[in-house]
Amino acid sequence: MKTWREFARELADEVGNDNWRTELEAVPRHVFVPAFHVQRPDGTWDETTSHDEGWMDAVYRDRPLITELATTPEGHRVTVSSSTKPGLMVRMLDALDLADGQRVLEIGTGTGYNAALLAHRLGSEQVFSVDIGATLIDAARERLAGLGLTPALAAAHGAEGWARHAPFDRIIATCSVPEVPWAWAEQVRENGLVLVDLKPSVHAGNLVLLTRHADRLEGRFLHRWAGFMAIRDTDGPPGNVTTIDPVEGVRSVTRLEPLPWASLVPWFLTQATMPGEVAFGHRGNAAMFSTADGSWAAVSQEPDAEGEREVRQGGPVRIWDEFEAAQRTWDELGRPDWDRLGLTVTPDGRHRVWLDEPGGGIGWTLS
Repeated sequence: MKTWREFARELADEVGNDNWRTELEAVPRHVFVPAFHVQRPDGTWDETTSHDEGWMDAVYRDRPLITELATTPEGHRVTVSSSTKPGLMVRMLDALDLADGQRVLEIGTGTGYNAALLAHRLGSEQVFSVDIGATLIDAARERLAGLGLTPALAAAHGAEGWARHAPFDRIIATCSVPEVPWAWAEQVRENGLVLVDLKPSVHAGNLVLLTRHADRLEGRFLHRWAGFMAIRDTDGPPGNVTTIDPVEGVRSVTRLEPLPWASLVPWFLTQATMPGEVAFGHRGNAAMFSTADGSWAAVSQEPDAEGEREVRQGGPVRIWDEFEAAQRTWDELGRPDWDRLGLTVTPDGRHRVWLDEPGGGIGWTLS
């Protein structure tokens, strides 16, 4: 029977990141994932624990694992925590360009595995981590202590950071946020880095690496897309994202795919014209988009014989028209990928996305 160290070496081989090989081989992921959940096609969940065959092999694969579920008031089981794909973890840690002696704040402790990788590299005294989930913090602290690791952990709202231990050299968020909290800028040293998954709406954004300047945070999006669970405001299940019932609306047709992940960059740029978060869901054969002000769009997921899909829209903002306009702009600009886009965040809360250079003249304001 293979030992966990053999499994860990295989995981390090699969990830293929030599900068973090030592940590991947030294930190036992199975300690942090004693059980995980897999959703069936019918929406129910199966649990695999350390008593089940195949558990250890699954834990030491380069894949994300759902580790915590919660039940909504309506009786739905939803995900509230996961162990991120190890390859993505170390890709993000690489982007932080860490050096000995640096202090790191992690937003989103989760299982504690990422904090363990950081503590093994930098020393426990240099690592700080917060999570809204009190039970998650308690479990992570116990697992870490069992390995002789003692980073500072706290149950707190991640958007507030951890001012008591500031300033930090690096801040890394393993949850998505609709906007970058300025509290993080106030808690990171000048020339320090903030790495965060910015997503004003579902799938609408990516990881962005920001440098702290005297008057702003500024930097570029990472080339490869990634997504994290949204930051939670309370220690409980996230609220249900609902879409409104479509009414007759204004009809048109489109040739575009009606799924946000089919056109990630244009969907992100569309957020500059949206009146807040865009909820996405499915109703029958339609992909549904809606915002809190009553704007909505319903787009058929099946094209007709000519390749066209029916569109119905209503409310103050024509959501689908704005998406098509963003798609045309993106086409005209040569379809720039994420690494040509950057972000500037200022103390007034303004988030400006720019193409190629901050002062290049082409940009979009998100808030």
